[in-house]
Amino acid sequence: MDTKAFLGIEPKGIHTATNGQWSMVVRPGLVTGGNFLWGGCGLAAAVAAIEELSGRTCVWATAQYLSYARTGETMDIDVTLAVVGHQITQARAVCHVGDREILTVNAAVGERPFEYAHSFVKMPDVPPPSALKQRAHRSDVSNTIHEKMEERFVIGRELEELDEVPNDGRTLMWARIPDVIDGVDTATLAVLGDFVPMGVGQALGIRGGGNSLDNTLRVVRLVPTKWVLLDIHIQGVERGFGHGTVNMFAEDGTFLATASQSCIARMWREPK
Repeated sequence: MDTKAFLGIEPKGIHTATNGQWSMVVRPGLVTGGNFLWGGCGLAAAVAAIEELSGRTCVWATAQYLSYARTGETMDIDVTLAVVGHQITQARAVCHVGDREILTVNAAVGERPFEYAHSFVKMPDVPPPSALKQRAHRSDVSNTIHEKMEERFVIGRELEELDEVPNDGRTLMWARIPDVIDGVDTATLAVLGDFVPMGVGQALGIRGGGNSLDNTLRVVRLVPTKWVLLDIHIQGVERGFGHGTVNMFAEDGTFLATASQSCIARMWREPK
């Protein structure tokens, strides 16, 4: 399936050249362990809808998370193409459950000719996914987004290694969504780029993470790849908030995209 089928987004109502609505059911497999929509899935759904209405590919998109969409709820995605230029469209999407706004997304989509192209961020030298083991989770991942992902640490601490001693803030991890077999697109990168909260716990060496306040995705180049390398850097944790970035690479070393987030830092609720 493609990413839109994975997310389950469907057109809704009457569409015009500059306005459209989609909807998706927040089903198991798209949610966190807390039974609310994985933030990256929300951004991915909005970006997929914007790209479909505009017919153009995402350059950047930023989401502000306002509330939670719970398992079983239906989230509507209202898309407006605010400015449609010859090469670039500026758009926004409001994602809501009834009158409750879940997230707002602003984005630019388009393509323009330019004779120069170069990626200045290089993929680190790492083992392939086949040489690494699946990342362990603290609890049952059934019916969560992690059930739909494969995650393999290159640099990362397993649960028993979280010793409350900060490291250099870096986590390296291969990730993929096996159900998405039609190749990586912008929406896939939005889903996979939502790992700064996990990186906060890794950086501090604590059994914790956080809830995303925002997520900004900047797309450099899309190439076919099954696995995506996530190079996560946490810049700092202060005042109860964590801030970090994620560089994303294809298996052949192509720099795909970069994402940045701030999150509410939280300790895990341990099972009683």
